[in-house]
Amino acid sequence: MQFLARWFAAAVTAVLLVALSVAGAGTASAHAAVIGTDPADRATLTQAPARVSATFNETMQSAFAAMTVVGPDGNLWSTGAPQVRDAVVAVDLRPLGPSGTYTVNYRATSADGHVVTGSWSFDLTVSGTGTPGPSAAVLAPPPAPADDPPVWPFIVGACVAVGAAAWWAARRRT
Repeated sequence: MQFLARWFAAAVTAVLLVALSVAGAGTASAHAAVIGTDPADRATLTQAPARVSATFNETMQSAFAAMTVVGPDGNLWSTGAPQVRDAVVAVDLRPLGPSGTYTVNYRATSADGHVVTGSWSFDLTVSGTGTPGPSAAVLAPPPAPADDPPVWPFIVGACVAVGAAAWWAARRRT
C-alpha cells in the first residue's frame, strides 16, 4: 500500500509539473515596435521636413511621450511637445540649419504600458537658415526602461512547492 501511495504522489507531481510548465508558456506578448518613420531612416533630403513622425504597430499613450531632433551641430531642432495620435508619435521642427545628419530620438509608452525607446536619422544635403534650439547636451538622457523579470524562476518555484507538498502528503500517510 505504501508503494502505491508513493507512486500515486509521484504521478500527481509529474502531471502537475507538466501542467504548470505548459500553463506558463502562454502566447508571447511583444512590445510595440516602429513600423515606419517620416522621413525614412537614413533618408537623404534636399529640403527640410516641417515635422518628423514614427508609426508603431499598436496604439501609443500620450503620457510621457518624448521626441527630439538633434542636428549635426549638437543642437535641438525639434520644437514643442510631441503629438500622439493612435499609433503615430510626431514632433514639429524648426526650420533646419546646417547640412548633415539629424537624429530623431523617441521615447513612448505603448497601450500595454511598456516603454519603447529608439532613434533614426536622416541627412540634410542643403543647408537651411533656421535658428537652433538649446544644445542637446543640456538634456539628461531618459532613464532606461527596466526589463521585465523572467518568468521561469516562478514556474520552477511553483513546481518545487507542489512537489514538496505531494512528497510531504505521501510521507505523512505512511
